[in-house]
Amino acid sequence: MDIRFRLPLPALAPLLVLVLSPSVLAHTGPGGGGFTSGLSHPVGGLDHVLAMLAVGLWGAQLGRPAVWLLPVSFPLVMALGAALGLLGFPLPAVEIGIAVSAIVLGLMVMLEARPPLGLALSVVAFFAVFHGHAHGTELPPGQSGLLYSIGFVIATGLLHATGVAIGLIHPWMAGRLLLRAAGAVVLLGGLFFLGQGTGLLP
Repeated sequence: MDIRFRLPLPALAPLLVLVLSPSVLAHTGPGGGGFTSGLSHPVGGLDHVLAMLAVGLWGAQLGRPAVWLLPVSFPLVMALGAALGLLGFPLPAVEIGIAVSAIVLGLMVMLEARPPLGLALSVVAFFAVFHGHAHGTELPPGQSGLLYSIGFVIATGLLHATGVAIGLIHPWMAGRLLLRAAGAVVLLGGLFFLGQGTGLLP
């Protein structure tokens, strides 16, 4: 029996970009760090936090295998988006995309939506690009892009895990209601940030 281990392309792409690009890996100044900055970056913006928690909440609602596929696919695709940002590739309306991600993911949790797994993964992956690009373009000067990326991928995974842990209340009726209420909070937060991003709110 010929058994071969194959990594999906989304997992390989960001790794190859980070490894092969000297401009990303090079230290641009005396500071050789970046891991701590990357670890703290995702929790520095409430719009990021809400969307990432919502991924975990939605995965918990959907159950296996989405409960682990969604939190795994988001950081992988986010790393690809970050590589694009680190390399200077433009992505339009990044902040609006992040706000819309909170709206859509919050709505999915609020409605306890159960689309086909492929569609759920596509939604998560689409918005992960915006979150990753925002992280990549905000690499602090003089710090390692690789360490920074490792840091924010770990932080993102921890936020997803927190959402999944909260979602463990789903089997109970009261828990399902609380999760749907949490989804409504994420949605409202996304609307607020969308208003800010479009200039409708100060």
